[in-house]
Amino acid sequence: MILNFITWNVDPVFINLGSLTIRWYGLLWALGIWLALVIVQKLFKHEKLPEQWIDKMFMYTVIGTIVGARLGHCFFYEWRLLPEPVTFLGITFKYGNHYLSHPWELLYIWHGGLASHGGAIGILIALYLFNKNVSHKGFIWGLDRLVIGAAITGACIRFGNLMNSEIYGSATSLPWGFIFVRDGQTQPMHPTQIYEMLYCLITFAVIWWLYWKKEAYKKNGLLFGVFLIGIFGSRFILEFIKLDQEAFESGMLLNMGQILSVPFIIWGIWLIIRSGQKQNAIS
Repeated sequence: MILNFITWNVDPVFINLGSLTIRWYGLLWALGIWLALVIVQKLFKHEKLPEQWIDKMFMYTVIGTIVGARLGHCFFYEWRLLPEPVTFLGITFKYGNHYLSHPWELLYIWHGGLASHGGAIGILIALYLFNKNVSHKGFIWGLDRLVIGAAITGACIRFGNLMNSEIYGSATSLPWGFIFVRDGQTQPMHPTQIYEMLYCLITFAVIWWLYWKKEAYKKNGLLFGVFLIGIFGSRFILEFIKLDQEAFESGMLLNMGQILSVPFIIWGIWLIIRSGQKQNAIS
């Protein structure tokens, strides 16, 4: 018998321990961060870098990722159509953001809402501070190494989205379409969480190979550039078959995920071109 679709009705809760509930999403976030730490430790050991740098980079990036992902979701995706347009200084606003008037609710992370683009911005700020306060080896230098682990973290997070039955694609007749029962779907949809897991893993494999086989870490920005194109280039294309995350995206030529991906793609192309210049190589 040929499989026509997959019925997906997985419980997003991993385990209940009395008043403590552990969800697959949170567990996979933690797993992704731990795997990234293990990978970066291996890279730092290979390059004979100070061990204390690892713990400090870990602290900076974990805080930066979580804070950035939360703020990114709240300010990029939480825009709602107002009951009545508001005019201020001659400008009419049709959409409003709940968090602008209730900023303390930014801390309510248990309500859900984390955005990968916000997390990326948080990582950039964290690595800037790490370079300024700890390594002093260059902002891009740190990113060249961190993103190898970050690609694995991204795959784990998308797996968490799958376990939550969220952020999936449009209807499909392909045999691997998923019916996300817990989200009220009755027809097969593109399991874009799996597609995104795959491009994260492929990006990881490519930059891992470049690091170890081609010593790409000696060309400042090459690994980070390949990561940006692999992750955000794939994300840009995939958004064409994903359902809009928020109502305000309906009718837009490019959705919010694509708009936010464009600067990263351009930056990645520029970094790869720049890394080919001899004077940019790290001796």
